[in-house]
Amino acid sequence: MHQIVIDDELRRAGVSRPNNPIGIGWAAPTIALAGTEEQKERYLDPIFTGEEFWCQMFSEPDAGSDLANLGTRAVRDGDEYVVNGSKIWTSGGHVSKFGILIARTDPDQPKHKGISYFICPTDLPGLTMTPIIDATTAHSFNQVFFDNVRIPVENLVGTEGDGWRLARVTLANERVSLSSAGSLWGEGPSADDLLELIRRGGGETDPVVRQRLSTLYSESEVLRLNRLRTLTARIAGKEPGPEASIQKAMADEHGQHVMEMAKEVVGASGMLVGSGPAGQLASSKTEGTTENRLGNQQFPEVSSIWHYGFIFSPALTLGGGTFAVQRNIIAERVLGLPREIDEQRGMSWAEARRN
Repeated sequence: MHQIVIDDELRRAGVSRPNNPIGIGWAAPTIALAGTEEQKERYLDPIFTGEEFWCQMFSEPDAGSDLANLGTRAVRDGDEYVVNGSKIWTSGGHVSKFGILIARTDPDQPKHKGISYFICPTDLPGLTMTPIIDATTAHSFNQVFFDNVRIPVENLVGTEGDGWRLARVTLANERVSLSSAGSLWGEGPSADDLLELIRRGGGETDPVVRQRLSTLYSESEVLRLNRLRTLTARIAGKEPGPEASIQKAMADEHGQHVMEMAKEVVGASGMLVGSGPAGQLASSKTEGTTENRLGNQQFPEVSSIWHYGFIFSPALTLGGGTFAVQRNIIAERVLGLPREIDEQRGMSWAEARRN
């Protein structure tokens, strides 16, 4: 809760906070919950101070939207686990010192079992990062290859085979941290920033614009209050539940609405990257403005955060769990509707792969 207040004050002052979202929002809560005392002492402080940047190694090229289909193997060999496989969409992996990794340690268990959770240094022999250039031409994603990578046993978080439970804790925290009232997973412009852009152009008196802005403001307030409710439950000692999927699903669409309106209200100049009210170059940013606060640290290579956000925001309905997956979680775990039919339910992971 303190961090929410700090973030709000930094936003009002036009200042970027140190950027380590996966470390602070996803890895740290899981390590705090299930890590050993040695792991907590070694990793938590450098995460919060920003000394050590973290990434997430969950998604796989062949697993689809069902993360439990993962096939990366971790085989115990004395005091080490030997890891082979591949992960994809690893944000910031090329600048990270550690990653949170889930891998299959027992293929003869059903797919949601036999998974273990590891802390993986990114400089281990046999670990290779390949850049993925997205539609904005930015390099934020990577594919990770594991070729007989040896991870020490002391880097296992929790117990062997408990990785799926811990992954769900991480994913729930991820959905909360990616679901603030702004766009781009909370790192981009908000409805208030859009209002600032419109005021600079003198468009706030247009009744149609005002109506759309009021809708965006209502959406952002619902997101803000729901996030506070989720965080209050966390403070009371409850783990993030499926309600986090409501926040994630709403936030993704809200961010797209903000970016779409920004492009529309500036008219034809919205097609331009380096000029116009929504396309200021990085070199023209002034201290304290929205572009300065949002553009320098998180997106240093982007000439316009509005242009970048418009192109990139549709991808947010896929990252962190697709919109369809979030709706399934809400339907089954919040509304109590029947589970989706799974023909492989009860099979071991290896048996399901053979079929």
